[in-house]
Amino acid sequence: MKAFVAGATGETGRRIVQELVQRNIPVRALVRDRDKAKQVLPDAAELVVGDVLKPESLKEAIADSTVILSATGAAPSFDVTGPYKVDYEGTKNLVDAGKAAGVEKFVMVSSLCVSKLLHPLNLFWLILVWKKKGEDYLKQSGLNYTIVRPGGLKNEDSADAIVMSQADTLFEGSIPRTKVAQVCVEALFSPESSHKVVEIVAKPDAVNQPFSELFASVS
Repeated sequence: MKAFVAGATGETGRRIVQELVQRNIPVRALVRDRDKAKQVLPDAAELVVGDVLKPESLKEAIADSTVILSATGAAPSFDVTGPYKVDYEGTKNLVDAGKAAGVEKFVMVSSLCVSKLLHPLNLFWLILVWKKKGEDYLKQSGLNYTIVRPGGLKNEDSADAIVMSQADTLFEGSIPRTKVAQVCVEALFSPESSHKVVEIVAKPDAVNQPFSELFASVS
C-alpha cells in the first residue's frame, strides 16, 4: 500500500499523514509550498508539489500510489467561488485522477449536515452544498470509497469513544481530528467500510468498539 494525501498540510490532513507514517505506510503528501509543508509534516512523508485545482499536476503527484485520502477544504475567504472550486472541482479532479491511476480506495473527509440546505455553514458560499456535490461525484465514480463525515473538529485529542452512524443521522457533536485521522486510515484496511458514508462524533459515555464493528454497524 502507498497512500496519497490531498490537503496534507491542513489540520486534519497533517494528522492523517502522521497516522499513516506511524503505521509505516509510505505516504506521498500533496503540498503547494514544500518549505511550509516541511514545518508541519513528518520527515518520513514524501512531499509532492501540486494543486487539486490543477488536474495536470495530479497524475505525476499520485504516481504509483494505491490509495487516496482527501482532507481538502476551502479556506475561509471572501472568494465566493472558493467552496465550489475546492470542495467540488478539486474533489472531482482528484477522483478523476484516482480513476486514471487505478487506485484501490478513495477516502474522503466531508462534514456532518451536508444534506441540510438551511444549515448556517451554507451562509459561507454554500460550503456544505459543494461538499455534498463532491461526495456524489465520488459515489458515482465506480471507485471503492469511504466518505467520512465528522462532527465539529477539535485539535485536542480526548479519551472519548467514537460513535459511528449512517448518513444523515447525526446532526450535532464534535470529535478530535486525531480520531478522524484514525477512522480514515482504518477505512483502508476494513472491507466493512467499502462504499459507505459514515458519520462520526466522539462521546464520553460511548463504549469503545473495534473499528471493524463500527464500520459493520453502518448500512
